[in-house]
Amino acid sequence: MSTERDEDYLIVQRVQAGDKKAFNLLVSKYHRRVGRLLTRMVKNPEDIEEVVQETFIKAYRAIGNFRGESAFYTWVYRIAINTAKNLLVNQGKRPTTLKEVGDEDSETFEDNAALSNIDTPESLFQTKQIGEAVNEAMAALPEELRAAIVMREIDGLSYEEIAQAMDCPIGTVRSRIFRAREAVAAKIKPLLEPTGGKRW
Repeated sequence: MSTERDEDYLIVQRVQAGDKKAFNLLVSKYHRRVGRLLTRMVKNPEDIEEVVQETFIKAYRAIGNFRGESAFYTWVYRIAINTAKNLLVNQGKRPTTLKEVGDEDSETFEDNAALSNIDTPESLFQTKQIGEAVNEAMAALPEELRAAIVMREIDGLSYEEIAQAMDCPIGTVRSRIFRAREAVAAKIKPLLEPTGGKRW
């Protein structure tokens, strides 16, 4: 049984063999996912679309070098992240970086499970408050933390795939995700502890 990665690579090979239309299949498949990733890094919708388009243009130009050593979407995500970084730098919005934490810290983070349960609060009002708090916390994250947590929690990528996409060690990915979760948890924790004493 072929995997998504295998299917994508067959399409890539068609493009490499001169089938230019085959690339449209990859664009159609990943356009929204790449755009969703970029919404956490780039705020202006017009800039997001520009970065998405530039990402796929760069991917098309470089596809001859793609050898299938990583999944196609991991490769495209790396291009998207780098393209977004270049845009932010050109706009004078170079993000600040936070001090990284060790692997052992990310493995023992007690509040990880709570993030998966934020969609089940007792009331719609609280749900809205929590959603707004999560969005604010995500928006305040440095771009590298934001990209890592989006790829992990929204797109479901493995640590290995994120490391490939971000071109960094897995330990760095774990640290970034830990810091991102920590920041989001700190923002929503008061909303989940109305009495102030109960641990969530």
